[in-house]
Amino acid sequence: MSASNITFGTIKLNIRMRTKRALISVFDKSGIVDFAKSLNSMGWEIISTGGTSKKLKEEGIKVQDISDLTKFPECFDGRVKTLHPNVEGGILAIRDNEKHRKQMAELGVEPIDIVVCNLYPFKQTILKEGVSHAEIIENIDIGGPTMIRAAAKNYKFVTVITDPEDYRLVIDELKNNGDTTAETKEMLAAKVFIHTAHYDALIAGYFSERLNIKYPKTLTLTYEKKQDLRYGENPHQSAAFYASVLGTQGTLTGAVQLHGKELSYNNILDTDACWSLVREFDEPAVVILKHQNPCGSAVAADVATAYDKAFACDPKSAFGGIIAANVTVSQEMVEHINENKQFIEVVIAPDYEAGALELLQQKKNVRVLRTGGVDAPAVLEFRSVDGGMLAQSVDRVNEDPAEFTVPTKVKPTDDQLHEMLFAWKVCKGVKSNAILVSKDHAGIGMGPGQPNRVDSAKLACERAHEACERMGVEATGLVCASDAFFPFRDNIDTLAEYGVKAIIQPGGSIRDEEVIQAADEHGIAMVFTGHRHFRH
Repeated sequence: MSASNITFGTIKLNIRMRTKRALISVFDKSGIVDFAKSLNSMGWEIISTGGTSKKLKEEGIKVQDISDLTKFPECFDGRVKTLHPNVEGGILAIRDNEKHRKQMAELGVEPIDIVVCNLYPFKQTILKEGVSHAEIIENIDIGGPTMIRAAAKNYKFVTVITDPEDYRLVIDELKNNGDTTAETKEMLAAKVFIHTAHYDALIAGYFSERLNIKYPKTLTLTYEKKQDLRYGENPHQSAAFYASVLGTQGTLTGAVQLHGKELSYNNILDTDACWSLVREFDEPAVVILKHQNPCGSAVAADVATAYDKAFACDPKSAFGGIIAANVTVSQEMVEHINENKQFIEVVIAPDYEAGALELLQQKKNVRVLRTGGVDAPAVLEFRSVDGGMLAQSVDRVNEDPAEFTVPTKVKPTDDQLHEMLFAWKVCKGVKSNAILVSKDHAGIGMGPGQPNRVDSAKLACERAHEACERMGVEATGLVCASDAFFPFRDNIDTLAEYGVKAIIQPGGSIRDEEVIQAADEHGIAMVFTGHRHFRH
């Protein structure tokens, strides 16, 4: 307590003023010394714990140890430090409540005015390679969340800080006003509840993954903001990009941007779709995507050739598209992009040759992303609907061809089967109803998103024939993939009309026999996979 002499006219009063108190207990100690020194200079009393207390004392800052306040030692390897009525009561007591003030006096509980606390590094711990379950458990903070939640609940009287970036704001307001504003107190309290929700969600996520709980009774997801976006799908929509805390290696979210302006909302959507598709292939592959559909796709012995084949599929649609490669982008490939005068929005790949990167960086607006690998860690994907959320496992094209069946009289050759497998993977990335026509391991004809499968088939075949004409090759030996079964034989008749000689599809229609008969009549080899790949 301190004394202050106040004069009213000729009457002089000696009033005892309460010393303000701050409780500081932080794992992340960045900026804490300067913050504590500023409080000391303004006459604040500082209470602290363990390593924080030691750090502040080493800097010459006067500190009261938490055990002196609680009259109880820190115990159980530091698991119990602040869980005490002298701490929680000092934080939670309502200052303008007469009953609370009376109880504080009876119990000897002194108010705590500022709580500064950040939590054990649970996120950093679970990301450590080879970390043990025991170490993870010890990095679940208990006392810290209890303190900051208590302070946030009583924000009308207590200032709570969890983010070192807020130290300056609090110190400035204390110097100018003697206290933080009501608005600041409430804002800081909101940050606490956001922070603890995120922290608890990480813990819940860890245990869910450990115990393989895919679809819990209540779904709690947590992400960290990667960046604010200029706008959403349209300029009048606001937007932001959030990243998963875990498992971003090899993903778009975890990619490093090497060049170009910020990604837009639509860039992110298209790049993710493009990157997800190109990762389906083991051999060098390139996918060119526009508006969520692969307008060009190919595999080859090298990435430059794969690009040439992908671009030739549909040069017109490739304008303003996204390019994804599943191997290092060569200088030759970028030279071919330049020769084609192709305008591109984004290039994404595991890595780039030095010459390739140099050429790409000469393009002012192209966004160049390096993923560092092609790992695909995502297990579940989520889609919002009005008033809710859908969750499902990620669709992977990983069927065993040995389990496919061939119901037709004509059996596919080895070359046809290899072509089918290529088309099958690409078709998975086409919007349903999806038809993909391929030749020489290039997706030369795409029929996406039509209300009926016949129209998709016609569109894919027409585009395939146009591509063949451009490339100066005969439109023969075409292979078709369909993401779902054919409900009627008219699909087969249409494909046969355009020269399709082999078809891969899930099968499973009540009219499979009719469809098989049509294929037999046209001399088409047909493979049933037993799995569909809708992409709505």
